[in-house]
Amino acid sequence: MDELTIKDIARKCGVGISTVSRAINNHPDISPETRKMVMEVIKETGFIPNNSARNLKRVDAKCIAVLIKGITNPFFGPAIQIIEKQAQKKKYALVIQHVDAYGNELEVALHLVKEKRLRGIIFLGGSYQHDPVQIAKLKVPFVFCTIGKVKDTEEKVYSNIAVDDRAESCKMTNYLLDLGHKRIAIITEGTGAESVGQLRLEGYKDALTARGIEIDEKLIYEVKDVEDPYSMESGYALAKKLLDSGVDFTAVFAIADFLAVGACRALHEAGKRIPEDVSVAGYDGLDIGEYYTPQLTTIRQPMEAMAERTAQLLLDIIDGKSKHEYISFPAELVERESTAKLGNQD
Repeated sequence: MDELTIKDIARKCGVGISTVSRAINNHPDISPETRKMVMEVIKETGFIPNNSARNLKRVDAKCIAVLIKGITNPFFGPAIQIIEKQAQKKKYALVIQHVDAYGNELEVALHLVKEKRLRGIIFLGGSYQHDPVQIAKLKVPFVFCTIGKVKDTEEKVYSNIAVDDRAESCKMTNYLLDLGHKRIAIITEGTGAESVGQLRLEGYKDALTARGIEIDEKLIYEVKDVEDPYSMESGYALAKKLLDSGVDFTAVFAIADFLAVGACRALHEAGKRIPEDVSVAGYDGLDIGEYYTPQLTTIRQPMEAMAERTAQLLLDIIDGKSKHEYISFPAELVERESTAKLGNQD
């Protein structure tokens, strides 16, 4: 279905375009009855008025947007600064929009494209599966950054830049297995979420299966129905549940550093020593892991490099200098103080 225009709304209402415009802008020179009729049609059709239209007649807008999944996610702070710097070099304005952890980032993007007349969009975080109908409605170039690995066999209608979350999670789990840990608990996002949390859970299962270790569902703890699933509060709450369950474990793998820090707090309160009693590993490579005590073993994502490549690629696509790409960056396993060999901690 083609995108609705103000002409379509005028035709459906049986009025002129100027009347629809006056209704949208709450102009006094229109009767309340007519305005009500126009606004009802707008609501029924899902038409999104372009608030910037008057200015855009005079100025060719150069604007891109960054949509950030998760209101308080600190992982994307450095990325936003890098993207903003790249945009400024090309004289593009930058719109930053936060999306709730369980919100639909594509719906938000579709509204922003109309409201701001965007030239392109960068998605930071979010789901790795999207409605192809909504994808097709986005008529501007866009890049998913840090959102899982996309198969190269798929048609490239957008770009994706990320680490291979499933493979990197498998790497961390194998590292813990090599230390002698077989009872490894994982703190992850709910399995219903098609996000990096799900990919990292699959990587954890891949490593156990490859070693012939049966997957124990009692060791899998999922963050569900909270505003910020990757928070320290969530890690703390789930580690408390793990401890209260009485299930035997010697290591905890949290699929985000903030979750790991929260889990460490719960373990300390329970009298567990890290890593003497329990090894703890995280994922992302946030600064807090380096300055926490004990320093956190983690998977470090090259966020700065991914952000710079993302911004450059999007701007090049807008300028017609490049086509869409799927780019996988390598991550680094950083071994620190929070992990140790089983039976040799002391």
